[in-house]
Amino acid sequence: METPSSDCRGAEAVLNLQPNSSVPITYHPLFGPHNDLILLELDQKLVPDILHQRVTVRGQPDEDAVICTESKTYAIKSVGTSNSVFLIPPSCQFNSFEEPKCFDVNYHDQQSAASVLKIAPGTMELVEIAPRLDKLKLLLSENPYRSDEDIEMGDLEEMERENVGLYKWDDLIEKVQASNDELRNGLQALSAVEIDGYWRIVDEKYMDIILRMLLHNAVLNDWSFTSLNEDEVVNVLISDGFPRKLANHCLCVFGSKVEGGAGISNIWKLDERKVCVHFARETLRDGKRKMESFMEEWMRKIPEGMQASFDMLEGEVLTERIGIETWIRAFRVSSLSGNPAERFSILFKERPKWEWKDLQPFIRDLNVPGLSAEGLLLKYTRRLQPTMDTEPVFSSR
Repeated sequence: METPSSDCRGAEAVLNLQPNSSVPITYHPLFGPHNDLILLELDQKLVPDILHQRVTVRGQPDEDAVICTESKTYAIKSVGTSNSVFLIPPSCQFNSFEEPKCFDVNYHDQQSAASVLKIAPGTMELVEIAPRLDKLKLLLSENPYRSDEDIEMGDLEEMERENVGLYKWDDLIEKVQASNDELRNGLQALSAVEIDGYWRIVDEKYMDIILRMLLHNAVLNDWSFTSLNEDEVVNVLISDGFPRKLANHCLCVFGSKVEGGAGISNIWKLDERKVCVHFARETLRDGKRKMESFMEEWMRKIPEGMQASFDMLEGEVLTERIGIETWIRAFRVSSLSGNPAERFSILFKERPKWEWKDLQPFIRDLNVPGLSAEGLLLKYTRRLQPTMDTEPVFSSR
């Protein structure tokens, strides 16, 4: 049997099909369910990334897979359709000598028919979602870097083999469902640092020791908090017994580089808010305190020359009135889930009703593509406002 002409049997037969016109279809010789073939409908802006293979599929066996570009994460959604969707391959892919079977038994011009390989019940589509970074926090919290840690490379490799919470970049992109850019931002938000090839968060007590030593040296050496020379600071901290990597990391966590001219690029400025918040956290580490007692101790810890204000603690603490006393305790937004449903569930377990001024610091970091802050409130809360003159109160929906 001769091979049927392939000029018009493939997708070419329908590419130039005009509205209200038709073309007969035939069974491709390899027609079947082809469960390994899935139709994917894309937004036009994603086509270049897909065609140039600039995307990756991420997820563990127990997770729903996501597709990541360099900067965004997309959930893969199945969309059913009541219409038949025919998959017609290009004619150049025909390699069978079997004659295709026409759907229309009265039609005999096989060369102008389209040959169908598969009938799809639906398609897959990509929906942009927020990166799933809660897992990143869990992974890095398994083994924070502590002050007594002094591990040789051989010991690090042994710890990695025993799965004791050490993760390189490749481990993280395999385990965390986020794009590369989102993962980098997540590491920065957690103040993570790469040590010997492994991404770690540093134990808060150890960071407290390094920061206190930096501040102590600043007083001894008459350094300005707004103009710290990186080389001087790092060298002094190294002489005090701290690793160079963590000396630099302390500057990154509590300061920012000062833009300078004439090639100067190693001058740092301590961030007043970050330093003050650190000492507030340290003051509340052992549990809730009476407001007056907390403020007295917090102010004693603030370095001379810095000004602390209670407004700095938005998203860091909760206050409550017990009798005539006001109490304060740590309640950090950074410790809450990034999943909106879980976040609001935790918040309303903490308080059944929230005034907006108290609620806003704990939800403003939520980023759900396609859903505004107002949309989040409508979806997860009930708004109560008896009169226009009163502040709105939010409760669980």
